[in-house]
Amino acid sequence: MSDKSSRHAVIRDIVTAHAVSSQEELRKQLTKRGWDVTQSTLSRDLRELRLARIPDHQGRARYAFSDGGGNGEAALARLERMLPELLTSVEGVQVLVVARTMKSGAQPVAEVLDQLEWPDVAGTIAGDDTVLIICRSPEGRERVLKKLRAYIRR
Repeated sequence: MSDKSSRHAVIRDIVTAHAVSSQEELRKQLTKRGWDVTQSTLSRDLRELRLARIPDHQGRARYAFSDGGGNGEAALARLERMLPELLTSVEGVQVLVVARTMKSGAQPVAEVLDQLEWPDVAGTIAGDDTVLIICRSPEGRERVLKKLRAYIRR
């Protein structure tokens, strides 16, 4: 097993066994197990493992596997079901959409939008509770707004 594969296995173990809420907390857990990693390496590992910070039932953020361990379509369906729970409002400006989420909900929402690969969306940028969605045209922005508002109404 390569170093990267071994490190990924340790990260999986840590996240499965503990409610890890930040990269720093995860980095400390890795250090305790003999893995000294940089923030950029850890960020890359989280992306490759498809780990996302999602809110738990008490509203605190924790890392969880975004693919649910299932196939791609099932994972995408699960993520798409999260949208009504996380989205709180959307508004459009020029070719941009600003989507507000509950605390710590922006990363999972941006991930869903990226995976859905809507043709009107050029990309997303996520903070903690806000996602900036860059659309390809003003008409595309209107289509994206309509789709997102449908999730909010559910």
